[in-house]
Amino acid sequence: MRSDNWCYDSDMESKFNTTNTSSFHGLGIAPGILEILARMRFVTPTPIQRQAIPIAVEGKDVVGIAQTGTGKTLAFGIPMIQSLAHKKGRGLVVLPTRELAMQVDEELHKIGGSLGLKTAVLIGGTSPGPQLKALARNPHIIIATPGRLIDHLEQKAVKLDTVNVLVLDEADRMLDMGFLPQIKKILYAVPRERQTMLFSATLPPDIMTIASSNMKLPIRIEIAPSGTTSDLVTQEIFIVRKDAKTRLLEKLLGEYKGSTLVFTKTKHTAKRITRVVRAMGYDAAELHSNRTLNQRRDALDGFKSGKYRVLIATDIAARGLDVIGIELVLNYDLPMQSEDYVHRIGRTARAGAAGHAISFVLPEEQREIRNIERLIRKNLQISELPELPPERVLSHSVQNGYPANRSYAGASRGRTNNSHRSFYPRGASGHQKKRRRY
Repeated sequence: MRSDNWCYDSDMESKFNTTNTSSFHGLGIAPGILEILARMRFVTPTPIQRQAIPIAVEGKDVVGIAQTGTGKTLAFGIPMIQSLAHKKGRGLVVLPTRELAMQVDEELHKIGGSLGLKTAVLIGGTSPGPQLKALARNPHIIIATPGRLIDHLEQKAVKLDTVNVLVLDEADRMLDMGFLPQIKKILYAVPRERQTMLFSATLPPDIMTIASSNMKLPIRIEIAPSGTTSDLVTQEIFIVRKDAKTRLLEKLLGEYKGSTLVFTKTKHTAKRITRVVRAMGYDAAELHSNRTLNQRRDALDGFKSGKYRVLIATDIAARGLDVIGIELVLNYDLPMQSEDYVHRIGRTARAGAAGHAISFVLPEEQREIRNIERLIRKNLQISELPELPPERVLSHSVQNGYPANRSYAGASRGRTNNSHRSFYPRGASGHQKKRRRY
């Protein structure tokens, strides 16, 4: 790696080899990076940072298990930046989603920006042109989702033969999303002589298979048992019928005044609930795979800035969303996998702040709740349903996004895009077709 703007006085590092684990001193971090951390007012390392950084800066392989919101990005980012400052080569971070890729890039630039750090972010949903330009600048670190990285490899736009630090972030999520074939190709493309760091919130058997076959005597760091939730997040559930969910949502949005993240099971539900929440009078945005990258950025940036008080999202935001100060995480639908419950509620109670998580549970979803309770080793409090607001009557155009002067029947002949039966009863009047209760 180029040495310009990347040199540290390694002789000075020994001065910081103290046993004070309440600060970043004594973790083997170079003085130049310590100064950056001090300027950014990063004073106390998180548990995963405290345990992983000293091992990683020595070049050892690491398997880090920690719940979400615990600072895993800097746990691998600081050692990676420091290593590349002294050695030739390149870093590669592979992770599951575009949102997480952009946030990791942002975090790495906080530490390495003043040192001349150059990165290339390779993600889907964007034109390959800017990515090719970033690769032409010979970046120190490539941050990529598996699919887009494979695309660039197949087009011979990038080579991984100089990678000497590899990070697999949110590895369990990548496996859940079906990226195992791509990960195997990436592992085959990088040099065997490298440092590998694998970070995850849970530890399924497939993860340990990857670790045992592709890492050299990795040191396992488990800050909390897999499935542990933060003690700072309080949790409760409401047993509620499906047709009363939206009324309960309106009730809770009136009680909790802060920023709220609502999770739905499908992108279609996210789209519908966003329109309903807007009709309630709240600024809201949606985040799911049907949105363009610019729309996703607007939703995330607007949620962070307070432009949108409510963000309605699918599990695409369960791991890739790092926003400080989310007051409430609300599971409008339970996740399909119990592990995703942990990731979802981990979006609140971050950086030492308190938070609250509420889940809507259908009467027939008792088994799903028991599975979640076994995973987190806690009993979830069942709260009594409050008095719900009256049914709100919304125009059909609000419910389904059609222009106010265009009837649903005229737009789709009474069918959805999937040719499902219209939700209007046969023989419904024109007035009924323009207005629908939720």
